[in-house]
Amino acid sequence: MSGAAAARRRIVLAISGATGAVYGARLLQVLQGSPGIETHLVVSDAGWRNLEIEQGLAREAIEAFAHHVHDVRNIGAAIASGSFHCDGMVVAPCSMRTLAAVAHGLGDNLITRAADVMLKERRRLVLMVRETPLNLAHLRNMVAVTEMGAIVAPPLPAFYLRPQSVQDVIDASVARVLDLLDVPHQLSGRWSVAAGED
Repeated sequence: MSGAAAARRRIVLAISGATGAVYGARLLQVLQGSPGIETHLVVSDAGWRNLEIEQGLAREAIEAFAHHVHDVRNIGAAIASGSFHCDGMVVAPCSMRTLAAVAHGLGDNLITRAADVMLKERRRLVLMVRETPLNLAHLRNMVAVTEMGAIVAPPLPAFYLRPQSVQDVIDASVARVLDLLDVPHQLSGRWSVAAGED
């Protein structure tokens, strides 16, 4: 392996079956253009369906943005092992079913198994949970994964940035996730103190 290849940071991106597949697609697109990043994509069956329904995107179009694509049923994939060095994982969007499986340690598919690996190896796990309103089970599962070390990061609009389009709203949430992964970007503006304020 060359020094350049060895220096690449690996990010696992999972797209589960919640609405909001655009967040995963946009994140994957931005990561593809980020120097030194190697992406590993895994998508649930419902995730593929939502990408088609919500975005009109064919499977081949999404897979083209990833360096490596893993089948959600392949528990033997590299990302299912703690020995696979990885810098972080994002589930974007994260369904309540996936959240519950992670909260209860049910590694019943490659998404939940890879997430479990992130937790046991004390690596960064970001869950872009998508549901409203939230019932008590949802809230308790969010508390549980937070106590385990995951970061619950719902995609919420940052109106202080004065978004001019839906794309601006999407990019603001994706930008915050990139910040959590320590991936440099120019995707969205940041809050700054107005001139003359302390």
